[in-house]
Order: sequence, then structure tokens, then C-alpha cells
Amino acid sequence: MNLPRVSHSGVSRTDVYQPRQHDWTLPDFRFQDGQALPALRLHYATLGDPAGLPVLALHGTLQSGTALLGPQFGGELFGPGQPLDARRHFIIVPDAIGTGRSSKPSDGLRARFPNYGYGDMVRAQHLLVAEHLGLARLRLVIGNSMGGMHTWMWAQQHPDMVDIAVPMASLPTPMAGRNWMLRRMLCESIRQDPAWQGGDYARQPPSLHLAATFFALATNGGDLALQHQAPTRALADALVDARLAAPPTADANDMLYQWEASGGYDASQNLESIRAAVLAILSDDDERYPRTLGLLEAAIARVPRGRILRIPASTATAGHATTGQARWWKQALTQLLEETP
Repeated sequence: MNLPRVSHSGVSRTDVYQPRQHDWTLPDFRFQDGQALPALRLHYATLGDPAGLPVLALHGTLQSGTALLGPQFGGELFGPGQPLDARRHFIIVPDAIGTGRSSKPSDGLRARFPNYGYGDMVRAQHLLVAEHLGLARLRLVIGNSMGGMHTWMWAQQHPDMVDIAVPMASLPTPMAGRNWMLRRMLCESIRQDPAWQGGDYARQPPSLHLAATFFALATNGGDLALQHQAPTRALADALVDARLAAPPTADANDMLYQWEASGGYDASQNLESIRAAVLAILSDDDERYPRTLGLLEAAIARVPRGRILRIPASTATAGHATTGQARWWKQALTQLLEETP
């Protein structure tokens, strides 16, 4: 696919820390299942000097790139003197297909939107980086949760393009076990709601908010942290009541597509081919990837330059959400950046 490259020149030293928003349209984008969109819009933000070391940062499910620009993530990494100081780095933060301001079902096609998978999402990211931005190499690919799985795919599919890969809150192993079962149940809760109407609902199906709240409590937050927050039934009920009372912000079709996109994920085939230095980060209280399975240790043994950073569970960690807080691992990232030529 021959696409025009873009120049982000003219960034002054005073505004390198301000995110700049961009949109790029890919004509006739064809998905892995044969479906196509005449125009696929990819939204992305950039920080820093385009001549700096390129960094690709990838967000999680139900998020957009803005989640990585907030105080707990970007606020710990991209500022003056921080590990990915925008004066020395060119930071690219895309909204994945189906999320944020990139093309998604709720734009109008609803359940007629093409069924995309993680392979489609990563291919679109690669076209953005290599064809549109004209970058031949990335100093770092870093991603959290879904973005972590995308990072595993980047390291395998583009071994000559990535210096360092930091997949967080993720495994390279196939989507399976309780992780997939709960995702499947979340989607079934919506699909089996009569108000969903095959995706052509007039208002959001009532099951959407209930199922999303159930899923979040079951797979996020951390056992020790939730017990600390709610050591009595009254406090536990208050926490549930507050979450149920919060207005829903997601769209049912967008949510279905995002969760179902993970169903075909499997980045376990070519771990030996990875040339990047890999730092896989997991919190010990991550509900979706329990340490007892031993899957990460078995996988990282196959990565030539791989290592693991485990964050000990505590009342201050947040289970699967822990790695979204860069304070837990930015020192290890700094060390890895210094060690890796």
C-alpha cells in the first residue's frame, strides 16, 4: 500500500510537551476476514520533536490514547527529566481501530461495522508509523492490557523495527481460560438483552452498564485493595452502589467489538524470533493473568532478551489496573533504556 508520508515539522522547544492531535484516513482498508471500509480513520496524538527517538504507546480496551496522556501514565514519563522526556523523544499515541476518535461502530454502521481483530489493529498501527509517519525504526513500543498484547505482536511481526518492547498487564499466550470466559459472558449479557435489537437499539441496552460493572469488579481493582476499601458489607455495598449509579459512558456495539476483537489473539508462536529487548511487566494481583498459571515465566524463557518485572500486590496496587500507573515501573524502564543501545 503506497501512502503519502506526513511531516510534523515546526514544533518549538516550548510546546514539545503539549499533545498535538491528528487524523489520517486509509482508503479501502481490508480486514482479515475479507470485509472492507472505503475509508478507515485513524486518530493519533503526538508529543515531542519529530526528530527525536520514536516511541509508540498503546492503550487498553475501552480506553483511547488519552488514557496514556494523563497524570498517572504520561505525567510520569513524558515530562522534563522523565524517562521518555518529550524533548528527546517523539511519542506517538494512536487510538486503536474501534476506539476513541478512530473509526468505530457507533460512528453509524453499528453492528454492520467490519469485524476487526487484533491483527487488523496492529496492521493499521504499522501503516500509520511506517507509511504515514515514515519511520523505519522505533526506539520503544510500550502498551498496557490490550496495548500490551499489541506490543507482543509488534515485537514478533516487526523484529527489525523495534529496539525495546514493554508489554504490560498481558501475556503472549492465546486468549483462553477465565480471562476469555468472562469476556464472553460480558458480550453475551449484551447480545441476549432484547433491547440490543441486533445492534440497532434506540437507547443503550440496560444490561450494558450492569455487565460492565460486574466485569470490572471481577477482573480489576486488586484483592487486597478492594478488601482494604471495603472491609465490611456496608462499605462493599456502598462501593457497588456508587459504580452502578455512575452514568454509563460506553456504547454497547463499541464495547462488543472491542472485547470480541481479543478472541483470536495468540502471540505465542514466534517468541524466539523477537530481537527487541523485552521487559514484561505484571502486577502479582492481576486478576486476568494470575501468577499461579506460570504462563509468563514459560513464555519469557523463549524470548532471547526477555525479562520480567513483577509488582508485589499490596493495598496500594489495583490488580489489572496497576500497570496503568507508571510510578510502579518507570525506574525499571529508565534502566532498560540506558542499557539498550
